[in-house]
Formats: sequence, structure tokens, C-alpha cells
Amino acid sequence: MNQPSEKALVPFVSVENMMRLVHHIGIETVLRDLADYVEADFRRWELFDKTPRVASHSDVGVIELMPTSDGEAYGFKYVNGHPKNTSEGLQTVTAFGLLADVYTGYPVLLTEMTVLTALRTAATSAMVAKHLAPKGSKTMAMIGNGAQSEFQTLAMKAIVGIENVRLYDVDAAASEKCARNLKGQGVNVTICKTPEEAIQGAQILTTCTADKKNATILSDNMVGAGVHINAIGGDCPGKTELAADILNRSDVFVEFPPQTRIEGEIQQMPEDFPVTEMWEVIEGKAAGRCDDKQITLFDGVGFAIEDFSALRYIRDQVKDSGFCENLDMLADPDDPRDLFGMVQRAVPVS
Repeated sequence: MNQPSEKALVPFVSVENMMRLVHHIGIETVLRDLADYVEADFRRWELFDKTPRVASHSDVGVIELMPTSDGEAYGFKYVNGHPKNTSEGLQTVTAFGLLADVYTGYPVLLTEMTVLTALRTAATSAMVAKHLAPKGSKTMAMIGNGAQSEFQTLAMKAIVGIENVRLYDVDAAASEKCARNLKGQGVNVTICKTPEEAIQGAQILTTCTADKKNATILSDNMVGAGVHINAIGGDCPGKTELAADILNRSDVFVEFPPQTRIEGEIQQMPEDFPVTEMWEVIEGKAAGRCDDKQITLFDGVGFAIEDFSALRYIRDQVKDSGFCENLDMLADPDDPRDLFGMVQRAVPVS
């Protein structure tokens, strides 16, 4: 019976090994490292294949594929979004991803991406805030205290330097959960009873709610001059969080306009509504924050290049480590033309 060769074995990072790896490295270090990988890929944005994610919508949620390639490696993520899952004791979002070698077409990494997506989303938010938020920002309002909230807070602490987070959620238990998880993490936590209370004194306003509907989490009169809004909850058609008048007062920054106009806050705006691509800011080709009164708004929906960056990072971290296992995923006959012969020679399992 053929034994798989080393080149036919694919490293696989399970949820357990992903958690072990995060604890081994340290979560804030992982967030900083991921932000560096994402920023590095934004700097070579023009090299990548880019397409809006391929989505299959149903009455209860969405299942999506997010592919991209830089010409040397190819990556994709499978991800779902089912807001009703929480009421059934299930995750709203789950994901896995694959990285492959373009030259051979062979996969070089298969990994869980439920935990990894939370990490890369938070790292991307904080990387963007590093470029757009008011200098010296110390306080963030976290509106929506579900699965993303702790990751977002710690990324803003590690990368931007926030010291205080003000929590609000329609479900008080969610805020209590978030506060409990952030205890001892070096951030001052305040639970607020209203979103208006949460944004008092905050320089960064993060919205991350789960309901698939056109909501007004922030109304126009709630947002004063000079803040940075990190709007990451709107991530599919028919789901928004901000009043349109806020967008009209803000300079809006996005990842990939053809996707954001379908899924982001700007889906409620005219097709010619002006936006700036974030990679242009990072490369110095477009202006970011220009003055103290400007409202900057990151309309973040998540894009395949960020997942590609996260896959690259995990590939580099698990190489020659104990944080993965090798899967026999690829048929590897002695003669590449004799796949049938390999099957014939296989020893039946008694």
C-alpha cells in the first residue's frame, strides 16, 4: 500500500491548535503581527486578483467564498453568516481556509478560520485606525458586545494604544460577558446603558452588531466632529448600522469598492458616493486624516486579501512546529499517470 510522501501531506491547524498557538505567541503579539501582514499586503494591493466574495444567500443567512491570489500563492476562505444561530446556541460566523502554491496547485495549508477571522478582523480595524484615528486616542466605544468585541478592544489597545473601552449592547448579558473577559487585560472597562452614554468622550466608535437589517445604531446627532468610526457590522446586503447623514458628513474609507457598495454602509448611498480605498492611504497615494475636526469612517466588510494575509501568517508560524498535524489529502501515486493502479493496489480494510 502506498504511503503518502511528505509533499502530499498538508499541514492542518485545528481550532485546538489555533488556540494553543495564540497562547504560545500571546494574543496581543498575534494581533500586532497580523496587522503587519495585512498592511504589507495592502502595500502590494495591485498585485492581487480581486473579486467581490461569491455569496449564496438564504432567508436565514449567507454562505460565502472569498478567493484571491498574488500570483505565487492562492488562498480562499469559506465563511457563513447566520445571525439566528446565536439563539440556537451556535456561532453566528464560522470559517475555514486554504492556502495553495500557484506553481503546483498543491495546498500548503488548511486551517480553521473562525478564531483566525476574529483575529484578522480586529487586526485590520486597528491597522486602519492607526492611520485614520485622532492621534493619541485613548478611549473607544464598543457598540455591540458579541464575539468580536474583546478582539477589537485588545487590537486597539495593542496597535493604537487605547486605555479605556465603553461597552453597550441591547443585551446586557453580552456587555457583562465582554467586561468579564477583558478583566486583567490592561483596559479600563465601563458598561453603559445607552449608545449615547457609550460614545461620550470616545475618539474611536466601533459598531459591530449581528442583526441582518438596516438599523440605526448611530444616528447623525450622536456623532461629533473629530472622531473615527470603525463600522464593521454591515457585511451583507440589507444590513447597515449607521444613519446615512453620518456618511454624508464623513470621509469614508473602504477595502474594495465593488464589494463594499454591495455589502457595506455605503450600500444605502448613491452609486457615485465618493470613497477612498484604504491601500491608497497606506501607500501615500491618497489623504487620510487631515485635521482635528474631520470625521473618518472605515466601512469595513472584510476582504479576501486580509484572509490571505492571515493564511500567510499562520503558514509561517506553524512551519516546523507542533501546532499543526499533517493530513493525507492528496493522492500521490508512484507514477503520476497511474492513479487507477494506486487504487487497485490499496490494501482493503478488513
